[in-house]
Amino acid sequence: MKKIFELLLRLFSGFFTCALGIVFMLNSNLGAGPWDVFHQGLSNNTFLTIGQASIIVGFIVIGTTTLFKLKIGVGTILNMIFIGLFTDLVLFTKLVPISDNILSGLIMIIIGMLLMSLGTYLYISCELGCGPRDGLMVVLTKITKKPVSTIRGIIEIGALIAGYLLGGHVGIGTFIIALGLGYCMKFIFKKFNLDVSLLSHRSIKDTYNLTKVFIRNARSKSIENIET
Repeated sequence: MKKIFELLLRLFSGFFTCALGIVFMLNSNLGAGPWDVFHQGLSNNTFLTIGQASIIVGFIVIGTTTLFKLKIGVGTILNMIFIGLFTDLVLFTKLVPISDNILSGLIMIIIGMLLMSLGTYLYISCELGCGPRDGLMVVLTKITKKPVSTIRGIIEIGALIAGYLLGGHVGIGTFIIALGLGYCMKFIFKKFNLDVSLLSHRSIKDTYNLTKVFIRNARSKSIENIET
């Protein structure tokens, strides 16, 4: 049970850190990242908050990727729900200040990218499934046989254009994030010796079976302790 608790703590710490990074980038006032421009655009044209828009887009993306039999993990579902909820929570509590000049905005962009990268490291290293948008990238890469960098770029540009047309805030920060986030993730992953190619994500079924084993072992130890 202790291992399950530690895994969940790491997972949700990653989600909250990602949400914090998103709000730092949003509040930089220099433009959000491509996907957040899209979420912001949806929010501007509907009754949805930015976090709720993120959750709904995540559901749609997951629905699309499951058609191509991509392995969906518990972490994939929780990622989609809780990063959106935590983003709304941080925005509501005004935990992160809003920048009023370019210098502080640039600093907030850098902090946001580092937080996003750290959060991604924390949750993805749990091996419980990648995020919905990462899953879409994997599916399109397999279908088109194109390089990951090309597919990722097309997805980001598509989200950016759609968000801009919906009224999302595009600025210099948007392009800094689009170009710099990958390097920040590379830096954080290298810092913590994480090689994503060696990760083996568990499906929902795999996680369920593993949880049953943990619980059974915990019960066996409890019975042994009582008998002794």
